[in-house]
Amino acid sequence: MLFVIFNRPDTTNRVFEQIRAARPARLYVAADAPRPNNATDELLCKQTRAIIDRIDWDCELKTLFNETNRGCRQGVSAAVTWFFDNEEDGIILEDDCLPSNSFFKFCDNLLEKYRDDTRIRHITGCNLQLGKKWGEYSYYFSNRVHIWGWASRRRVWNDYDLHLSKYDEPEIRERLQNVYQDPLVVESWLNIFKEVKAGKVNSWAYPLDFINFFNNGLVIIPNKNLISNIGFGGDATNTISTESVYANLPVAEIDEITDPVFILPEKRADLTIINRDFNIEQQRRKQNALKRRVKRWFVSSFNNAAM
Repeated sequence: MLFVIFNRPDTTNRVFEQIRAARPARLYVAADAPRPNNATDELLCKQTRAIIDRIDWDCELKTLFNETNRGCRQGVSAAVTWFFDNEEDGIILEDDCLPSNSFFKFCDNLLEKYRDDTRIRHITGCNLQLGKKWGEYSYYFSNRVHIWGWASRRRVWNDYDLHLSKYDEPEIRERLQNVYQDPLVVESWLNIFKEVKAGKVNSWAYPLDFINFFNNGLVIIPNKNLISNIGFGGDATNTISTESVYANLPVAEIDEITDPVFILPEKRADLTIINRDFNIEQQRRKQNALKRRVKRWFVSSFNNAAM
């Protein structure tokens, strides 16, 4: 498994204790360097890296400690590339993604079950449905990639394109309409696509979503949340607001895995999250209000012209 760390010894320590309980036979640790002219980073990065010295089980340890700061987008994606250069498949955890005990077994078992099924591209431990279950089984399938604790394979990561350099906007608009029927959802994703292409989004994860869309891939999502993001706060890169509904979600355990009969994406589950995160209904209300104003203006102008 890969453990990605930086400058948060508090959250790193909590995640490390769960990794210690799982006792992986091989552990890859990637750490970014302190940001330039940041005295606080110097100490915090040193303290964070020292946590790895507490490995006390039989474990093959490999490290990638950057000498210069690469940032979230470049640093994490490079770390995952390094990991899959050495492993065919495995689990990836960042330093603020606290797993339940059964997360590791869940990923390991399903990596094995779907080893030869190229439809299944990712397994995640993160469930953002806020208690809503989709079906009676231990997990469902999604088109969305959630990266708060996930697992994948080298063959999948080989398609990764951080800058989406292979794709152009006109074609993307058409292809996204094959994934989502709602024009507002398509437009929201298209705006993200354009910002990623322009380098305005400090995220390595959105390209993973797009690559999954364009390869018609499926993601396994547990019907119980197995990961709690404990990193929300002012020192986070993207998860800043502690008021987020996704901050510190409670975790559960999946002791016995039951498999769905149908291998199809649960699009209603995906839209639940998209509607929440992209404010689709608010956009729809604004759009409808604008249409009503335009209609009133047109009727008023027509009546005035007829007088």
